[in-house]
Amino acid sequence: MSDKNLVRLSERLMSDLKRHAQKKTINTRDGDAISYDEFNVSESKQILDEIDRTLARHYGFADEELDFILNYDIKFRLGGESEDDDE
Repeated sequence: MSDKNLVRLSERLMSDLKRHAQKKTINTRDGDAISYDEFNVSESKQILDEIDRTLARHYGFADEELDFILNYDIKFRLGGESEDDDE
């Protein structure tokens, strides 16, 4: 990648995801334990928004297009509430 800002942001994102991850362990029917990290992506939204803004500048998006991207389906992406909950 030639955009050093995107490289820096991707490193920040990975570090932030790891920092907020929770270690989970499940047991299989065979008695094996499987451990994994569960990521809470909503904790990293600020960095994700910075990445979106950087990409929007790179691709020449209008402010309205960037706003759509930053707020698209936020209810499902982050587990938050939406104005459409009444439907």
